[in-house]
Amino acid sequence: RFTKDTARFKDELDIMKFICKDFWTTVFKKQIDNLRTNHQGIYVLQDNKFRLLTQMSAGKQYLEHAPKYLAFTCGLIRGGLSNLGIKSIVTAEVSSMPACKFQVMIQKM
Repeated sequence: RFTKDTARFKDELDIMKFICKDFWTTVFKKQIDNLRTNHQGIYVLQDNKFRLLTQMSAGKQYLEHAPKYLAFTCGLIRGGLSNLGIKSIVTAEVSSMPACKFQVMIQKM
C-alpha cells in the first residue's frame, strides 16, 4: 500500500533508493546515510546513527551483541523488497556504535 502513490520502478536501483529514502524515513524517522552498489546485485546501506543502537553504550563492550538487535531490521528490509518483487539476502554488520551497515544481495530468479 505504501507504494500506491509512487511511479513504477524502472529497475532494482530505483527500488533500493525507495527503501533508503521513503521506507526508512517511515520506519526510523530518517533517511539512510549512504547507499553503495557494485552494480552486480550487491547493495550496502549505511546508517551512521541507527535508532535501535543509539540507546546502547557507545563503548566497545556491547559491540559483539549489537548484531542480534539488527536481525529484526534485516527482516524488515528483506520483507519490503520481497513485497516489491525482489528476492534477497540481508546481513548486518556493526563496526562502531551506533553506526551499522546492511548488505543486501539480490538473488536472480
